[in-house]
This record gives sequence, C-alpha cells and structure tokens, in this order.
Amino acid sequence: MKMAIRFGKIKFIIQAIFITIFVSSCDLFEYQPYDTPNKEGLSDINNLNIAKISKNDNENDTIRFVFTGDTQRCYDETADFVKDVNKHSNIDFVIHGGDITDFGMSKEYIWMNDILHDLKVPYVVLIGNHDVVGQGKDIYKAYFGALNFDFTFRKTRFICLNTNALEFDYATPVPDFDFMTSFLKDTAGVKQTIVVMHSPPLDDQFNNNVGLMFNYIIERYKGLLFCLNAHRHILSEIDYYNNGIIYYGCDDIAGRNYLLFTVIGNKYSYQVVKF
Repeated sequence: MKMAIRFGKIKFIIQAIFITIFVSSCDLFEYQPYDTPNKEGLSDINNLNIAKISKNDNENDTIRFVFTGDTQRCYDETADFVKDVNKHSNIDFVIHGGDITDFGMSKEYIWMNDILHDLKVPYVVLIGNHDVVGQGKDIYKAYFGALNFDFTFRKTRFICLNTNALEFDYATPVPDFDFMTSFLKDTAGVKQTIVVMHSPPLDDQFNNNVGLMFNYIIERYKGLLFCLNAHRHILSEIDYYNNGIIYYGCDDIAGRNYLLFTVIGNKYSYQVVKF
C-alpha cells in the first residue's frame, strides 16, 4: 500500500514537471493559427536596406557580398555569423536566402531580425518555405516587403525570387513569370545579372512542371553570371539544366560557414568562410 502511495506521488511530481516545462516552452514558441505582425516598428526592411545599398553605388567595378540562409532557430550561430561578417571591412551587403524562421511566427521574425540588424552592412532576406507556414507569408510581407524583388548595384542586377511553389499549393504562380520576364527588356544601366532563390530547380518545393520555362527566361537575362539558392542545407555547385548556368547552394547556418562572393567586372570568384 505504501509502495502504491509513493509511486502515486512520484507520478504526480513527474506530471507537474512536464506541465511546467510544456507551459514554459509554449510561452517561448507560442503558435497561434491567426498569428499576425505585432507593432514592433518593423516594416519594409528589404527596401530600406536596398536604399542603403544604393547609397554606396558608384563606378567601382568590384562587388563583394555574403550569401547565407536557413538560420531558423539557430540564434547563437546567427549571432556569431554577424560578428564574423562584421570583421570584414570590404563587404558591400549580405543576402539571406530564406528560412529566417522555422514556423513563420512573428516572434521568430523579430528575434532573428534583431540579430541581423547588428550587421554593419545592409542585408536583404528572401522568403523560404518555412517562412510561409501559418500566417508567415503575410508576416514576411509586412516586415520585409514583396515576395519577389530586385536591386541593382554597380551595374549588376540581383533578381530575388520566391520559388517555394509547394507551400502555395500551386494556386499562386510560383515562380512569378510576369515578374521574371519584366527584366528581359528592362536592361538600362545593367551589364550583368545574378539570380537568387530559396528552393532550387528539381527540388520538391520547386514547381518542376514549369522548370523549362523558368530556365528559358533565366538563360536570356543580360550577362547572367550565376544563380544562388539555399534550402538544401549543403554546400553545392550544380548545373541543373546542363547549359553552363551554375547554381551555388549555401549550407545552413548551423554548419557555421557562409559564401563570400567577389565580382570584378564580368568575372567572379567565391570562398567558403568558416566561423
């Protein structure tokens, strides 16, 4: 009888501990199906940073930029990434290839942006498939802006695309060909092009039903140098369509490395920087 009572008390204590941990964790990652942006003063971050990038535009023919992605839940690693990038004095900007969050929650967007805000150079963030979860798509648009965007720096156009077709149930045109084709004739002041995306071709997130058209458009961009993608969490260098267009993939931030590209004229090189 005493054994049964003692076991009952132990069971009660274990349950109490479990409930306490569960409640605490829910407070840390509170999922709400109708999560919406709270009033943190965050708005149009990409365009604000693109304006900062434009201020440094000049006749210099050299561009040095960092490419990273998939920082979801890796707050300490991202903070260390920021510290390492800040050690360099000749980087122009940072491109984040998406999956800044894991569950598309406003808290995650805010926490990660608070870390990235410490970068000494401007940064832009693409939308990843995890960023679309729940109300994440609308929160991304409220904080960062359009799902597809571009900017030009030292006559190199960077075209940043939403390629997370699976998360949009193919009901929305992803990739957006209207957006993509708008740059085929609009080439004033542009000598070359770099295309950036989260999910690469042949991935299950990508709409491979329209892959040939996607490639057809990209092949015709003025002075296309290369493409960039995140999502796969591995360093990669792949010619997906066997046409000489290389897609460079970055590791996730947990791998504690990033890609540093140097573009000089119409030539480029890159290195994997470990931190």
